[in-house]
Amino acid sequence: MIDHFALGWVTPIISFLLSCAGCAVGLTCTARARVSHGIASTGWLALGAVSIGGTGIWVMHFVAMLGFHVRGTETRFDVPLTIASGLLAIAVVGLGLFIVRAAGVGAFALLGGGIVTGLGISAMHYLGMRAVHVGVEITYDLPTVVLSVVVGIVAATAGLWLSPKVHNFAGGAGAVLIMGVAVSGMHYTGMAAMRAEVVTGTVIIPDAGVSVAALLGPLIIGVTISTILLLLVVGLAPSAAELEAQEKFRGWQGRQEEIEREAAEPRRRSQLL
Repeated sequence: MIDHFALGWVTPIISFLLSCAGCAVGLTCTARARVSHGIASTGWLALGAVSIGGTGIWVMHFVAMLGFHVRGTETRFDVPLTIASGLLAIAVVGLGLFIVRAAGVGAFALLGGGIVTGLGISAMHYLGMRAVHVGVEITYDLPTVVLSVVVGIVAATAGLWLSPKVHNFAGGAGAVLIMGVAVSGMHYTGMAAMRAEVVTGTVIIPDAGVSVAALLGPLIIGVTISTILLLLVVGLAPSAAELEAQEKFRGWQGRQEEIEREAAEPRRRSQLL
């Protein structure tokens, strides 16, 4: 028997809050990218991908997995595959964000970016599940797997659609909640597709992987440090509104200089004559 809530409601609540926190920082970064240019815009989008893909999706997945238990077995994790799934999450979210930046937020760009990112998020989920060892064969219900992929694509498309639309606190809070629910929904839909058979009266300990306790410590430390660093970067940098105001001021200043040059041109010509 598979239990996805072995620790009660602690893991789904904490994982949902972490997903919201990662998406909040990520949307803040994408808002700054929207009003920046060149390497600064690229840097903000990269940070947004790390926040949404790393904390908002990958960390949410493995914190939720702390409540996963197959009766009669011990859960262990393959560390390289676990890390690979995190890198994949960051990469596909970044790809989606760059597609939207390059092509705009039109229907085709959102659909293309949403499909690419959603398929990547789904691949991350199932790669992360491949990193889980319980000592018995795990199978998946195909229709539920397909449904989880659809939910992943919808979640990714919603995130890409919302990323350029956050202009105030209310809009940002609504976007964060929508993304948190979507990411959590994709995770638990995928988990519902799992099937495992366990012989009663036995306790199976897998040979490969590390224990949940061994994974939990580095995960918490790594997430804490990365989240603090991201919050410091976001907190110390100018806000999207300030960057937009600076850009408008530079545009106004450029127009004023152009007007002054045009006004000075007749005088310069008369002096030459």
